[in-house]
Amino acid sequence: MTEKITAVVPAAGIGSRMAADRPKQYLHIAGKTILEHTLDRLLSHAAIRRVIVAISPADPYFHALPLADDPRITVVDGGAERADSVFAGLAAIEDELSWVLVHDAARPCVRRADLDKLIASARDSDCGAILAAPVRDTMKRGNGRQGIAETVCRDDLWHALTPQMFRVKQLRDSLQYALSQGAVITDEASALEFCGLQPRLVPGRSDNLKVTQPEDLALAEFYLQQLMKDEP
Repeated sequence: MTEKITAVVPAAGIGSRMAADRPKQYLHIAGKTILEHTLDRLLSHAAIRRVIVAISPADPYFHALPLADDPRITVVDGGAERADSVFAGLAAIEDELSWVLVHDAARPCVRRADLDKLIASARDSDCGAILAAPVRDTMKRGNGRQGIAETVCRDDLWHALTPQMFRVKQLRDSLQYALSQGAVITDEASALEFCGLQPRLVPGRSDNLKVTQPEDLALAEFYLQQLMKDEP
């Protein structure tokens, strides 16, 4: 249980839906960039010894951040797709049997208690675990023409969150195979699922928000302020 974990943060995306002058991970909330808050959350956990950040080779922002020189942070070149950045992060981990925790760059509000639960559950599993939140709302499937085709039963439906935690070799091999077969990989767990594996679902807080749209910024800042009061 004392084995240290490496976190990989894919941060090479441009966040076009934000319609901002820079990638969303470099927008400021609560006094810092979103990415700084995200990395602070990970590095504040005692089990995480190192964070690998995959950024665009042309990124002009990261190296100007105060934490860019933190010895616990390794920077690698990311790629055009999320999986490319994750692969780059995995390649920088020497021990392929060690644990890796993959977390979204624009998800700055993850709580320490959720990290504790995820780490404990993944370590007790043969194929890792992910944070997830049960679906609360009525779910509709569209017909492709902005009409409703059907109502989908929400029993046992979950919103996949991050972090997601796996053994390095298992995640790398699953990603490689799934992509070679043309599978659509929307998160790391979906690669393992394609290979017939069933990572665990760990109930996480719904305020573990991923900043995607402009209106998410104010909500993320509110959640961060609450978090910093609860976890000073």
